[in-house]
Amino acid sequence: MPYAICHLPSSRAPLVVLVGETASGKSALAIHLAEQFNGEIICADSWTVRREVNIGTAKPNADDLKRAPHHLIDIVDPCADFTAAVFKQMAQKTIASIIARGKLPIMVGGTGLYIDGVLYDFGFLPEGDRSKRQGLNNLSVEDLQELVKSKNIDLGGVDVRNKRRLIRLLETEGKTPTKDQMRPNTLTLGITVSREELRQRVTARVDSMLALGLEQEVRGLAETYGWDCEALKGIGYREWREYFAGSQDMEQTRERIISSTMNLAKRQRAWFKRNNSIQWIGDPGKAVEIVTTFLNKLPK
Repeated sequence: MPYAICHLPSSRAPLVVLVGETASGKSALAIHLAEQFNGEIICADSWTVRREVNIGTAKPNADDLKRAPHHLIDIVDPCADFTAAVFKQMAQKTIASIIARGKLPIMVGGTGLYIDGVLYDFGFLPEGDRSKRQGLNNLSVEDLQELVKSKNIDLGGVDVRNKRRLIRLLETEGKTPTKDQMRPNTLTLGITVSREELRQRVTARVDSMLALGLEQEVRGLAETYGWDCEALKGIGYREWREYFAGSQDMEQTRERIISSTMNLAKRQRAWFKRNNSIQWIGDPGKAVEIVTTFLNKLPK
């Protein structure tokens, strides 16, 4: 079996990575591959790391968790600070642990910075001055956007509605992390889905979330933590504020979530398209053959 290579340093041991847009089918494929190749899954998602946000983040359900071990979900409180640098450290330790057990690590997610931080061993920039950060936190998203633009900082690839990302741009003056060469013995697969099919998938997912009780989940979080909580800034959560204030009805809320999700997918697509090492597949059924070939070519 190709997994009997745990004598290699974890930085050179095999790693399979699945990327793509939200609702493209990454998670289901990751579970299938984990079952086929004795693998364990590392979730690279900036929202599923948070506890208590379950329905709106499409976290793995109980059946998913039975089928394959999942790591790096529910690891921080809803309102806690969490960075890509911290994720990188935790992911590297998790990969080493999985390899030591003779299993295949499979990292899956749509948060590009989390993925690339591991693949290219990013040297992340230091944390900003927390006293200054509080002042920036008091500004509106619109004010932060104007401040970023006034400093001629590129907003490309950034969620311009995410206050934390805008503040980080200001703290680093638009500088980006240093990066190394691509991690060796790594296979990165990307799932491609047509825009029409993706919209259908997103719409079905949002409707499923509503049926599962997303409104109640968001209401409970807002009442407990308030709207400034980091978890409530995520898609599927922030769109409810006007609904609870009475200025937006349910259908408008639903449409806003769908629209926000499609915009996220567009940003994810742009991010991952820059990485020429990704093998894009339109048929998930081909993934098993590709992974088999990849593992068979690894040093024994």
